[in-house]
Amino acid sequence: MLNNKLCRIALVGAGSMIAEHAKAFASLPNVELVGISNRTKAKAQAIANDWNIPIVSDDLDEMLASTRPDLVVMAVYEPAIFEVATRILAHSVDVFMEKPIGLNLEEARALHGQVKSSGRRAWVGLNRRTLGSTRTALADLSAKPGPRFIYVQDQQSLETARAIGHNLAVVDNWMYANSIHLVDYLMTFGRGGVTDVKILQPWNAGEPGVVLAHVSFASGDRGIYQAVWNGPGPWACTVSAPHRRWEMRPLEKAIFQNAGERSLNEVQATEADLQFKPGFRVQAEKVLDAWRGENTGAATIDDALATTELVAKIYGLGDEVTQ
Repeated sequence: MLNNKLCRIALVGAGSMIAEHAKAFASLPNVELVGISNRTKAKAQAIANDWNIPIVSDDLDEMLASTRPDLVVMAVYEPAIFEVATRILAHSVDVFMEKPIGLNLEEARALHGQVKSSGRRAWVGLNRRTLGSTRTALADLSAKPGPRFIYVQDQQSLETARAIGHNLAVVDNWMYANSIHLVDYLMTFGRGGVTDVKILQPWNAGEPGVVLAHVSFASGDRGIYQAVWNGPGPWACTVSAPHRRWEMRPLEKAIFQNAGERSLNEVQATEADLQFKPGFRVQAEKVLDAWRGENTGAATIDDALATTELVAKIYGLGDEVTQ
């Protein structure tokens, strides 16, 4: 059967994200982790030891040539994304890569073009889509046809980005590297393509503060994106529909309020989100089944580019929306 097809997976990178992805994919049936590559071989060896990965290398092309995987799981530092992904796409292999798909919009579009021209399939780790909280809210909202109002609250700090060791290029493009987590909620809950983005409070690179934008969707859904830069604020998403209001704050936790009621009802966390990094186990399952040919809704490179373009529009860094 299609669902029983063995998938041989190679890992690229050796940071905490690859360790979490290794844990998630290794937990699935008919998966074999066959190799791992990283510039610092000792870091790759530590992950290999945890999951009995036989091939460890600091040479990416050599590792891919020797293991001949079906799928590469990639999570590397932002400035290396384009180069590493380009090298992977030169091999006959599909890719699951951690977000973002580029350091900026131009790079994201270039990588998207390479994926399309290569004929490879590529999925992207937009794991907020697979949180138990998100999936519960989506399942409820999808059963009702009414309009949705999505309110996304983002908070970012350039000082924090610098303090944790990111270089200037990453800090200057921090909205692509980190705000994408929150902007993607608009794409997750908003139905139909984005038809209009109105900037209510623009991004000021010289003096970052509050960014505020109104986003319209073809379905009639509406959204507000609010980001507080260099000041306190939550990461949160609320979705209001005529029958029910959903709130995720923190993002991993869902509560709902029924129409005509004041009380808040908490939804229990899923076992998958308790045992793995939240969203990762379900995400891995969706990607694996998509690789096997099923329509699972796993986030694709097309989805990631659409969210990246919305980031650019909100921050005044991209093309104007075509009416």
